[in-house]
Amino acid sequence: MQNTTSRWNSFDTMWMLNLFGTAVGAGILFLPIKAGASGVWPLIAITLLTGPMVYLSHRALARFVLSSAKPGSDITEVVEEHFGSSAGKLITVLYFFAIYPILLIYGVGITNTVGSFLVNQLGMASLATVLEPYTLSRFILSGVLVGAMILVIVVGESFVLKFNEKLVYPLCATLLGLSIYLIPHWNMSMFSEMPGVGDFATTIWLTLPVLVFAFNHSPAISSFAVAEQNEYGIAAEEKARVTLRNTTGILVVFVMFFVFSCVFSLTPQDLAEAQRENIPILSYLANRFDNPVISYFGPLIAFLAIATSYFGHYLGAREGLHGILHKYLRDSGKSYDAARLNRGLTLFFFISGWIVATINPSILGMIETLGGPIIAMILFIMPMYAIRRIPAMHKFQGQFSNVFVTVMGLITIASLLGAILF
Repeated sequence: MQNTTSRWNSFDTMWMLNLFGTAVGAGILFLPIKAGASGVWPLIAITLLTGPMVYLSHRALARFVLSSAKPGSDITEVVEEHFGSSAGKLITVLYFFAIYPILLIYGVGITNTVGSFLVNQLGMASLATVLEPYTLSRFILSGVLVGAMILVIVVGESFVLKFNEKLVYPLCATLLGLSIYLIPHWNMSMFSEMPGVGDFATTIWLTLPVLVFAFNHSPAISSFAVAEQNEYGIAAEEKARVTLRNTTGILVVFVMFFVFSCVFSLTPQDLAEAQRENIPILSYLANRFDNPVISYFGPLIAFLAIATSYFGHYLGAREGLHGILHKYLRDSGKSYDAARLNRGLTLFFFISGWIVATINPSILGMIETLGGPIIAMILFIMPMYAIRRIPAMHKFQGQFSNVFVTVMGLITIASLLGAILF
């Protein structure tokens, strides 16, 4: 049914909430730690950049999906249509490597969240070694947690999907409540502290990958664009633009309020300590404040946020890797048993997640060097390249927003170098 009405309706609201739910996940639990590292002034600058970065990049990706001559094509099909099958395979690989490191990040995050809770809230000091890399206790705990999350998905995939859908909004309400709850603890003296120009610029630069990671809802853009096309026909681009603008608005208000509330309640030294301990901000708040609500509720929220995000990204990573192997085996003329391949994929995700969680690498470091830059390649650079190359997207040339998205994408990718240097 073609609906070209300009009025906002329930279909638009449904997709706005869907995109919002896709973006809000465990990523925002690490954003305050990085964004507030040098005080409040860099954080204000980051906030001013957030809206344009999130909106313009996701709008460009939606436009790219809608540029297909075949209505209903998903992003992989659009890439193959415009750039050929080799590029389609490359994008499939990039999508996998944009999602797979996130699984590893969440494996480390949930191990540290549970370990910190056992040691600090339940007083099990004898288990303190679970917070250190390579120890036997950490090896056991990480194996149990990563294995349990994968087992839940394998046993009840349909239940997990329904559970995730129902849980995202209570989680958002809880995070909003916590943001308000922290207001009495705000320390406004941070406004009087101005970092040097070098620290100011470096903080913004190295925060961009975490920002891209935390606000990313590109996995839903392909299905969103197709749904807009089915619903609105030739008006799909205009309607998608309005929905993405409104989604960005509520995202920026919600997430940045949470970030500011956390940063105002702590000091830059506290945030640096949270980064050294490699735990989400809620776990650090639980350890920092002698308050039963935060002490027990904070880690629970962090656990649920990480677990639900892990479930969603696991399914995406499994689908991506399955697609890569399927295309390779098909093109090689080799046959394979689908059930056996899926068991092999499950074992791969479990073993690799277990190993990385035991090693305990820096979560923010992994976001800076793997998650954010790879997402930026797909979300920022690919649509801008398409505007230059694809006739169907030439009508979007000559806009300043293209320059902004390209520059911010390149700076985010270049943070790979910054993460190594700093």
